[in-house]
Amino acid sequence: MGKVTGFMEYERLEEGYEPVPQRVKNYKEFVIGLNNDQAKVQAARCMDCGTPFCNSGCPVNNIIPDFNDLEYRGDWQNAITVLHSTNNFPEFTGRICPAPCEAACTLNVNDDAVGIKSIEHAIIDRAWAEGWVTPQVPATKTGKTVAVVGSGPAGLAAAQQLARVGHSVTVFEKNSRIGGLLRYGIPDFKMEKSHIDRRIVQMQAEGVTFKTSTLVGAWPADSKVTNDAKATVTADELKAQFDAVILTGGSEQSRDLPVPGRELEGVHFAMEFLPQQNKVVAGDKLKGQLRADGKHVVVIGGGDTGSDCVGTSNRHGAASVTQFELLPMPPEHENKPLVWPYWPTKLRTSSSHEEGCDREFAIATKEFIGGEGKDKGKVKALKAVRVEWQGGMMVEVPGSEQILPADLVLLAMGFVSPVASVLDAFGIDKDARGNARAGTEDVTGYATNLPKVFAAGDVRRGQSLVVWAIREGRQAARAIDAHLMGRSDLPR
Repeated sequence: MGKVTGFMEYERLEEGYEPVPQRVKNYKEFVIGLNNDQAKVQAARCMDCGTPFCNSGCPVNNIIPDFNDLEYRGDWQNAITVLHSTNNFPEFTGRICPAPCEAACTLNVNDDAVGIKSIEHAIIDRAWAEGWVTPQVPATKTGKTVAVVGSGPAGLAAAQQLARVGHSVTVFEKNSRIGGLLRYGIPDFKMEKSHIDRRIVQMQAEGVTFKTSTLVGAWPADSKVTNDAKATVTADELKAQFDAVILTGGSEQSRDLPVPGRELEGVHFAMEFLPQQNKVVAGDKLKGQLRADGKHVVVIGGGDTGSDCVGTSNRHGAASVTQFELLPMPPEHENKPLVWPYWPTKLRTSSSHEEGCDREFAIATKEFIGGEGKDKGKVKALKAVRVEWQGGMMVEVPGSEQILPADLVLLAMGFVSPVASVLDAFGIDKDARGNARAGTEDVTGYATNLPKVFAAGDVRRGQSLVVWAIREGRQAARAIDAHLMGRSDLPR
């Protein structure tokens, strides 16, 4: 590597944050990335380890030691070339990926991991600033057509790969803007949507066509999932018009909490709350937006979606924000010799938590309680109980029930499946979790039970990370290219 002793000479340098009082006043990104010199020093910490576990820890298998070395030597242009060779959208992952590569870093065994995510962030941001990210227009067209259903990271990655080898690609999105859950699930303060917009411009130059506000298949009338569709295309029409179809929709069906009082006004899924704020930031005019102003907010669910609800509620001006987690509080530090190089279970405090949040662990919700008089029919409190885990079973702690004020309850307990009616419209076989059934084998992988219909991303694997969606989109593109052409030169 560039500096063999760098890992002994330099300490890990974290990216900075704007002060809390300043950043909660708006929805702009507040992470202060590494400058050129800082990124070089951080890259110098990359060890000359015999087996770079970071490569396999990364779902897209980024060639991390190579771009670290190039970064250290100041060869930024080749660094972005290496980064783009495995990852279509490093500006997405450099901002919102939890960085499993860093958990797998060899230096992480007994020291602080190399700041791989911050280096990736620095490389792609400079690449955009210098004009190094340009359309890759195919030299020839194949005459083959592909429909991509869903414009999240899996759909965008698949579409870009397929367009670059000469296929004519059309992306269908039910909402009014491209991006899927990147657009409507992730708050702007974590990733501003201009990053998606400039990729769309690039992909259009590469030949990709985007059709927004267009629903493919049927849609349940009572669904709470965001849907701006003004036009509908049937599954049969897509199969007739295109040589291949790939389903890349998100796992958007939220897990519910069927306890007494669930029907009260003020109890909502997180994915009713978050997309509305993203639309407002984008300039949409909404009637009756769900807001947390002056309210006691309880977020049920301790994951990333719950954290996003915390950050958004604080920006609304909530009176208080409390986040529930059913599981016990994990340890602050993992047992590295026991878990490395795998993703560890440990206490993770997000930037949103630091902005103000009471976190409650090992607690379950028993009932939502409505108000009286003018507040009748509206949630005003909830009844919770402490729990213990014994032999893998949850047991309530006697005498631990408590009542908490709650004017707005946001259910952020994960997602159970894609919207079933879309898969049903195609007649796709589903697995036990309601996802599209498709394997991942090379070339023939990602194919469903229907001829020329493929599935990738959350719709196939279930709720997952953006980086996994990009991986699946890329791999599915290779499988589709091989299906259409008999072989494929696309990377797996």
